[in-house]
Amino acid sequence: QLHLAESGGGLVQAGDPLRLSCTSAERTFSSYAMGWFRQAPGKEREFVAGINWRGDMTDYAEVMKGRCTISRDNDQNTVYLGIDSLKPEDTGVYYCAADYWGRGKVVVNQEEYDHWGQGTQVTVSS
Repeated sequence: QLHLAESGGGLVQAGDPLRLSCTSAERTFSSYAMGWFRQAPGKEREFVAGINWRGDMTDYAEVMKGRCTISRDNDQNTVYLGIDSLKPEDTGVYYCAADYWGRGKVVVNQEEYDHWGQGTQVTVSS
């Protein structure tokens, strides 16, 4: 079992940047592809960004391309999500997830992920 813990959420102003972190205590963290998802109020959870186990492949949801960066530090067992110029529609609960079997690629489909964090709330005020 891979335990994941997100941090970095909170109340932020529109236009401000934000960086979320997702950390695991398990050394096997580096063997997993990682993804960030979010769920806005009243909506289904959606893919935001993903990264493979080595960190040399990334992908983003179309609505996030150009203002979002996913990265990882396997020595620190941490994956990051940076968002520039936040918008009110970025409000939601942000989750990180880990997928072992798809670790060589970016995994977009949330059903393929094996482990999930509890989520961190991000609220963007206008």
